[in-house]
Amino acid sequence: SVKTQMVADALITLKRLVKDGPFIAALIAGPVFWAGLWLSELTILEWGGSVSNPSQFLLLVIIYPILEEIVFRGALQGWLRSMSWGTQHWGKITVANLVTSIAFTLAHLSINPVLLSAVVFIPSLVFGYFRDRYDRLQASIILHIFYNAGFIWLFAGRLVA
Repeated sequence: SVKTQMVADALITLKRLVKDGPFIAALIAGPVFWAGLWLSELTILEWGGSVSNPSQFLLLVIIYPILEEIVFRGALQGWLRSMSWGTQHWGKITVANLVTSIAFTLAHLSINPVLLSAVVFIPSLVFGYFRDRYDRLQASIILHIFYNAGFIWLFAGRLVA
């Protein structure tokens, strides 16, 4: 059945990811970045959000990352990759990934202050890199959920100027 095939594909992808050095490095980069923020006590990042109930936390940590990955990496980056210029790259970053990451960062301006919106640019490039690397969304979704979970868990209500 289709559901069984989807589960099998997801398991194959997970097995590849746990053996993928760049993916492991991307996982490690999250806590390293959070530690830097924590140690710097950078209050210039005016998030000011809260996660006062579990459903709000789940929305920010699971639902939004999945939807954002489907829209930005799945639809937009996928469409841009279909253009001949979209597959051109600088190092490991494709033009499609760069344009998608700019759009992703600009979209965050509608709900976040400028500096906090800018902070999502580098993770967006990372998510896009794995979208390009695997031609699937699983790795970028996993990373996005992990990054959001750690950031929100550690900084909810703390990063307010």
